[in-house]
Amino acid sequence: MMIGRSVGRVVISDVTPVVSCGQWPARAVIGETLTVGATIFREGHDLIGANVVLSGPDGRGEPFTRMRLVGPGTDRYEADVTVTAEGLWGLRIEAWADPVATWIHNIEIKVDAGQGVDELAVDFEDGARLLLRALPGVPESARADLAAAAATLRDDAIEDPHARIAPVRAPALHAVLDRHPLRELLTRSPLYRVWVDRQRALYGSWYELFPRSEGASLDPPRSGTFRTAAERLPAVARMGFDVVYLPPIHPIGEINRKGPNNSLVAGPDDPGSPWAIGSQYGGHDAVHPDLGTLEDFDYFVDRARSLGLEVALDLALQCAPDHPWAKEHPEWFVVRSDGSIAYAENPPKKYQDIYPLNFDADPVGLYHEILRVVRFWTARGVRIFRVDNPHTKPVEFWEWLIREVKATEPDVLFLAEAFTRPPMMRTLAMVGFTQSYTYFTWRNTKWELQEYARELLGTAHYMRPNFFVNTPDILSEYLQHGGRPAFKIRAVLAATLAPTWGVYSGYELFENTPLRPGSEEYLDSEKYQYRPRDWAAAEATNDSLAPYLASLNAIRRAHPALHWLRNLRLHHADGDEIMVYSKRAGTGPDADVVIVVVNLDPFAVRETTVRLDMPALGREWWETFEVTDELTGATYTWGQENYVRLDPHVEPAHILTVTRRA
Repeated sequence: MMIGRSVGRVVISDVTPVVSCGQWPARAVIGETLTVGATIFREGHDLIGANVVLSGPDGRGEPFTRMRLVGPGTDRYEADVTVTAEGLWGLRIEAWADPVATWIHNIEIKVDAGQGVDELAVDFEDGARLLLRALPGVPESARADLAAAAATLRDDAIEDPHARIAPVRAPALHAVLDRHPLRELLTRSPLYRVWVDRQRALYGSWYELFPRSEGASLDPPRSGTFRTAAERLPAVARMGFDVVYLPPIHPIGEINRKGPNNSLVAGPDDPGSPWAIGSQYGGHDAVHPDLGTLEDFDYFVDRARSLGLEVALDLALQCAPDHPWAKEHPEWFVVRSDGSIAYAENPPKKYQDIYPLNFDADPVGLYHEILRVVRFWTARGVRIFRVDNPHTKPVEFWEWLIREVKATEPDVLFLAEAFTRPPMMRTLAMVGFTQSYTYFTWRNTKWELQEYARELLGTAHYMRPNFFVNTPDILSEYLQHGGRPAFKIRAVLAATLAPTWGVYSGYELFENTPLRPGSEEYLDSEKYQYRPRDWAAAEATNDSLAPYLASLNAIRRAHPALHWLRNLRLHHADGDEIMVYSKRAGTGPDADVVIVVVNLDPFAVRETTVRLDMPALGREWWETFEVTDELTGATYTWGQENYVRLDPHVEPAHILTVTRRA
């Protein structure tokens, strides 16, 4: 009778990186190095080997990558592999019994224990036969050495057992057999998948602006346009940003339009909320006539591209009461018992200017209409979408939509704006979202930031954080009360902890006035009215954080270590207000190493002793080295323990790069 098997003779379990037991692909970007790991063992004491097999999007296999035992007694094997092309990759682990390695291990012990050639005669013959069995699997250039080693084992004229096994102890022969082992009892893991995106999926700097505020006037009321907003783009590029993100650019509903500061009554000149999408002028595939035409939008995209900026567009799946869909497809909404369409509510909050969509009445029709809208904008050069409130739509819809888009346009990226429960945030990332908003804006203390960093590292194989320091909806208490040092501190943290970070327009002007005490809403919020800003005056009086943001982005671009997430390592500082962490890219003397030390207290000078985890920096515990502060240009000699003093009113942080050994 056949007995069903769930494992092979060599057990392979706990494979990483794997998402939900392989239900969805893990994530990486082009050029990223993944540490593939697994717990691997077999019965008895014979030695085993393992390797990683990668197959690229074209189906072709990648070179054999041998896995190494992490530590004695752990049964944990790992190997680093690098993915080099966009698309869906396959990942499998192979493990086997290694009879040659087992024999070499045992014969060395016996010879070193003093056993003689007569006592070992059968062992020598066993070894010779194993080497000859391995012969066909090694390169032709190495076969002569392997055959010679087998012949030496059989040479009874050699009476010294050490001399008999000397050829199989040679490093060159070990290297050949390590690369081309004789494999028995071969066991293969299931095939796992890794989706590889372009590098912007992991690394980039975002800048959010409302086109209607750039070039706008309050007296008389007048909207800015795509053309006037394009005049702001050179300044955004000079600050070193990679992505310019636009809130919804579509026609805004006139029914139940909101007034200033979310008031229920709008005046005749109040522009309303861009998220109340749709009017007599069109819906999600139209632009607001005040902003210009589709050709003007194309001009904005082309101008951004010429400056090295990508345009990210808001995908907000809700409608104003006068959206064309409300008239043409009432089945796409929730109809109440009195026949009216239900507006959005999050009790006690009411959003009378917005109708949420109903994804259950006609999913086929609604799904394909949204897909059409996305492809309408990708055809006009949009490759990034910031998705508004995806946690209020079915997860299965997002899985379907993102899969459909990426099947033909794999470079399109989706950012999930989902400030919601952790399981939903993580699941949205699992099913396909390229990036995720995070809880960063509410993590302020050292303990909170360190714990959150560890949490994000634990999900880094599928969830990529985007650390926005502020948004039109979120003006944190830290920024409200911490003054200018708080703006610097949060920018340093966001720009160096996460590979992707972002700011909402006005951050560089230190805007920090809330609607009311205890509120995170801005007073005179740009969500409901024009907000023209005098950028030139702020720069002329040095009343702008723009040069500081430009420095942070320049540091990020210059240092590959800051382009990654998985390399984040936390270090110790004696003081509770000082946080220390590092990132390292590469190995050896050419490694790029960045150490960040931040005073989290925006009010007071703090000093402490920083204690570094030297192996995390690629250093020995006793080493000293020279570091340069990228923010000030100062140089220091550092080692395991270092004194630090940071005045938030002068410079609240060190961003140190290791330049050479001291």
